[in-house]
Amino acid sequence: MKIGFVSAILPDFTLEQVVELAAGRGFASVEVMCWPPGSADRRYAGVCHIDATDFAPASVRKLFAHHKVEISGLGYYPNVLAADRAASLFQETHLRKVIDAAAALGVGVVNTFVGRDQTLSVDANWPRFLEVWRPLVAYAEALKVKIAIENCPMLFSADEWPGGKNLATTPAIWRRMFADIPSPFFGLNLDPSHLIWQQIDYLAPLAEFHDRLFHIHAKDARVEHVALNNHGVLSHPKLWHTPKIPGQGGIAWGPFFGALHDAGYKGHVAIEVEDRAFEHSLDSRLDALDISRRYLMQFMRGSAS
Repeated sequence: MKIGFVSAILPDFTLEQVVELAAGRGFASVEVMCWPPGSADRRYAGVCHIDATDFAPASVRKLFAHHKVEISGLGYYPNVLAADRAASLFQETHLRKVIDAAAALGVGVVNTFVGRDQTLSVDANWPRFLEVWRPLVAYAEALKVKIAIENCPMLFSADEWPGGKNLATTPAIWRRMFADIPSPFFGLNLDPSHLIWQQIDYLAPLAEFHDRLFHIHAKDARVEHVALNNHGVLSHPKLWHTPKIPGQGGIAWGPFFGALHDAGYKGHVAIEVEDRAFEHSLDSRLDALDISRRYLMQFMRGSAS
């Protein structure tokens, strides 16, 4: 396994600065954000370190090769199943451009969300999921690019209530998703922090979905039990859980990495910093990356630098 980080935490850096920082701080890889240039619509969105609509693949490959850093995946996390069809089509079109960029770079992995109309049930969303994602996956497969779906429910703001903006949140839904779209190029960018606060076993799925693990996010979550006891699991999740850097929440990272090893996972683990305790300055964000890397290194087998 190789340890890297998600570039969204460095929105003010150029791609060159991101890669230089990764190399200088001992990271093996970077998940590079590829949002369309423009303003963000939520925290950590809108970051564009590679503009998939206008970039020079040879120059990007040369930059990463020079610093001996890999691209673990290209990241773009929109809602291609949004009820607003114009917005949905724009996002789907850009996702295809990101897939094209991954193919041009020889990266082989694009990390994203399935999306969801949050006002509808899972069953009511399913026909549109198949309508959009069957051709998307076929498009990626033709280019030998794997689509890795993150399991975040996207249930953290008023406009995402009550269903969230991402269908692919639970093992039951993953089974259905992969049964209906069985392509070997369709899998998971698994983040255990989104399972622990849903009270889902975050170890068992690693064995069951071992052949669908294309990318891993390393983020932790702390369940605030006093608040949970006051509000209950049917309340807004932000009332009783807090995203944290690895080692400062409830994930047992030793057993998690043990289960990854047992599953035969040999890919990239990208630290994703969404911890407000480390957001007040650039130095704090860099501290979050360094602390997380040092903590996770103890569980890595072999060299992670």
